[in-house]
Amino acid sequence: MFLFNLVEKRKTYFIISGTIIGLGILAIIYSFITTGSPFLLGVDFRGGARFEIQFTEPVSEAAVEEVFVDAGVTNPSIIALRGENLQNAWQIRTEPVTPEEVQAIEARLNDLAPLVPDSTQVESVSGTVAGEVTNAAIIAVLVAAAIILVYIMVVFRQVPNPFRYGVCAVVAMLHDLLVIFGIAALTGMLLGWEVDALFLTAVLTVAGFSLQDTIVVFDRIRENISKRPLERYERVVNRSILETIHRSLATQLNAMFIMVAILLFGGASIKPFIAILFVGLLSGTYSSIFTAVPLLVAWEKNEIPFLKA
Repeated sequence: MFLFNLVEKRKTYFIISGTIIGLGILAIIYSFITTGSPFLLGVDFRGGARFEIQFTEPVSEAAVEEVFVDAGVTNPSIIALRGENLQNAWQIRTEPVTPEEVQAIEARLNDLAPLVPDSTQVESVSGTVAGEVTNAAIIAVLVAAAIILVYIMVVFRQVPNPFRYGVCAVVAMLHDLLVIFGIAALTGMLLGWEVDALFLTAVLTVAGFSLQDTIVVFDRIRENISKRPLERYERVVNRSILETIHRSLATQLNAMFIMVAILLFGGASIKPFIAILFVGLLSGTYSSIFTAVPLLVAWEKNEIPFLKA
């Protein structure tokens, strides 16, 4: 019986979502104040170079920093990598460096202590490319939102107020993006995880999953409205959630189990991407049922300020 009363608790869901998003925004603001950016940006966004090295024996952070400073690199950011196979491993973020400087730095590091063979990775991205990546990601999200809004308005044209369905689906997607933005800011401050190109992949993947789940529920609402025209709108919506919730949970749980396994046993370089994707899919499952649908019901019942008929 509880499931049939899900949308009646919509104010509680709005409070939960508002609290989570509010905390995320605070984390973003704090990150912006302390680092000058909403997240801890990797070289894919801010330009520069990133070294990932692993020594065969222990070395100190001060010794690693001294190597880069002696090579003419100012203010290198050094992070110790943790993991089962990452003993004596370090990640260093620097300003842009030339290939000749990279070779000189690698030689100095090898003189400091022998490097694990074939373990050194160096990535370099110019500031121009970083700006293009950021702009492309923003445009992709905006275009996706516009297309989905138009698509839902066309497909749901048989139901009253199809525009509301499109707006609620886009709002649920933005809800999920704000959640993972907050998580990205928080993990950057606490764990030193950088936002890189893989983060953009996670953002677009979460947006797609979120919209897919929401459309599945909305489509069942559309079908039940035509089948039960005399039934109360809230009851139709609750019935639709009950009929689709098992599909959403089964699909998402299968993906989440795999992500948990990767988080526990995968490499350090992939963990930030998997963690963001995991949180995003979890948020997407929640928002499809507890954000998009309750928001639609609240709008239909004229409960949203400034949108009352």
